[in-house]
Amino acid sequence: MASDKLRQAKLADSVDEMDMDMSPMIDLVFLLLIFFMVSSHMIVTKIDKNVKPPKAKNAAVAKNSVGRIVVNIYEDGTVYDEDSNPLLEAVDIEAYVDAIYQNHREANIKSRLHVRADQEVETKYIKKVIQAAGAAGVIDVIFGAHAVD
Repeated sequence: MASDKLRQAKLADSVDEMDMDMSPMIDLVFLLLIFFMVSSHMIVTKIDKNVKPPKAKNAAVAKNSVGRIVVNIYEDGTVYDEDSNPLLEAVDIEAYVDAIYQNHREANIKSRLHVRADQEVETKYIKKVIQAAGAAGVIDVIFGAHAVD
């Protein structure tokens, strides 16, 4: 048995010191680290610094950004996509949302409109974006807000 051999080795005078080889343990730790780094994914949503969303008491940090179609609405009512390209008319918004929505449908991903509107923007601009997204087929809407402590 292994335990009998270990006891005998400990009792033997010929063995000065018994050390454990830590090389396999270090290799295992690095392999686990690499595995978790590769298999995990980050929630990445581009944030437009020109939009100052309203503050909300019950706002929560997003746990998943998959399927989001981000639309930014500035204080003056101008609408931009996630890459800061202007969407001047409702048909432009609808075409932008529809293009992403079709890609999500092909990948079997549920699409949601993520509206990042400035806290000072008039409601009519938000309504225009939501109606255009609805015309494209996206009916789930998420409103961006900052959490208040």
